[in-house]
Amino acid sequence: MQNWFTHNLGAQQQTITMNDLSLAQAKDRIDRLLAATESNSLDFKRIGKGQSRVLETICAFANTEGGVVVFGIGDVKDVKPGASATSRLYGIEENPEAFDDLQRQLMQRFEPTITAQALQWLRLPCTLHNGPHAGKSGHVVMLNVLRSEHVHSIVGDGTWTRMGASNREMSASEIGDLQYRRGTRSATSEPVTVDLKLLDTPAWQRFLQGRGALTGSFAEQLFKIGLAKDMGSETVPLRAAVLLFAEEPGSLLAAHDARADVRVMVYDGKAVLTGATPNFRKPPRTVRGPLIEQIDKTVEIVLNEIAQGVTLSGSGFKAKHAYPERVVKEAIVNAIIHRDYRLNRDIFVRIFDDRIEVESPGTFPANITPENVSRSGTKARNPLLPANLREFPVPPNLDAGEGVKMMFNEMSIAQLYPPVYTQNFESAVESVTVTLLNHERPSAWDQVSHWIDTNGPIGNSRVREIAKVEVAEASLMLREWVQQGLLAPLPDRGRRNAAYAKPRTPHKRRNG
Repeated sequence: MQNWFTHNLGAQQQTITMNDLSLAQAKDRIDRLLAATESNSLDFKRIGKGQSRVLETICAFANTEGGVVVFGIGDVKDVKPGASATSRLYGIEENPEAFDDLQRQLMQRFEPTITAQALQWLRLPCTLHNGPHAGKSGHVVMLNVLRSEHVHSIVGDGTWTRMGASNREMSASEIGDLQYRRGTRSATSEPVTVDLKLLDTPAWQRFLQGRGALTGSFAEQLFKIGLAKDMGSETVPLRAAVLLFAEEPGSLLAAHDARADVRVMVYDGKAVLTGATPNFRKPPRTVRGPLIEQIDKTVEIVLNEIAQGVTLSGSGFKAKHAYPERVVKEAIVNAIIHRDYRLNRDIFVRIFDDRIEVESPGTFPANITPENVSRSGTKARNPLLPANLREFPVPPNLDAGEGVKMMFNEMSIAQLYPPVYTQNFESAVESVTVTLLNHERPSAWDQVSHWIDTNGPIGNSRVREIAKVEVAEASLMLREWVQQGLLAPLPDRGRRNAAYAKPRTPHKRRNG
């Protein structure tokens, strides 16, 4: 989506706040809008009597990746041959009563309510060229709908998603899938048909040592602490209880088409080589057991492995893994407690000569993205897991959303590149991967990163200016940053005008 909104419009409470641009600023913005086409994140609407289509678009944007609705500009297909693009300017003055009614409906028709903070308004003054007020001063209004952390429906009109330049009503299964993906619904809070006897284990006894004794039968004890559900004729454990206490949770959940183990893979070199002979430095290991043990065992395996260093292939040179221990632990803990436990895929920890990758099934919940995770931290997709892991005598370090910020800070202190987060929407099972690069961060990177965040894509000349280097060295730096996944070249650019930006997560999703 183009950056139509270039500044923070501030906190909005229960009333709608609309910001204005000057006439000169508005003309530039309107010219850009008239040159744009409707897309997955942009829609034009004249103000008519019926508001259902408008509400459906706003619902779809909130449920997808966000977008901008422009009020007062007609469709490009309605422009008559030979007419100017400005003939699309009808303005909200075409039907001011309908526009006022739309703003009221925005606060009343959505379930759950789309908060005022998620709706950013911008009013653009202009000269109208069509409609009852042609030739007079009027306004085009832009509404920026932020991607919501919830799944919204229109009362009496269904739940909508955005596909290309149109909206589509979602099915019940798609709504459920989106609720899981957004983190408003957790598989760990749902009952599973597992024999309770399989949960009365040493891990349960360790839990009781930390939490304190409970009265009643084992089923009653689980029920009292919210880890079982009364199904009438029997008490059934929640998936969280299986994960926390079963000796083989992955095996038990396989019957429910899900996984719960961790795979640790150590590779020879800097890439996975496909072929008859995989380039494993040593046989892969599977970590099983209740989550408290999975965390401890996985952390132990990975820390022991990186403590040994690595002999680089073909050189005989012994390299040291320099990641801070706290960062490695946090990456593993986050993967285990925040993964989507309805998915049929293990967690993968891959150790290469130059990096560690921790891949966790599921996408970022709520409004978290690879671009904002360093500021937003994490959101508890599975609140039952951290709440009960804290009760063990020696709990893992659960930083309540602050752990990711710590990771960025610790990597900076260690003079390493920041953690790189990516989302994979293309495979059968979606996932989030955090990559820890074993590369010393040159001082130029912080300045280049800040420049991109502030100004957008960067080219060789700007890198030379920032880093005080020559053309060849700037090119080398850019190539290395691309290879490390920190930058991506802009498409359709020749060598002379090449530019680079931070990689953005593709928005292609299954089920719309």
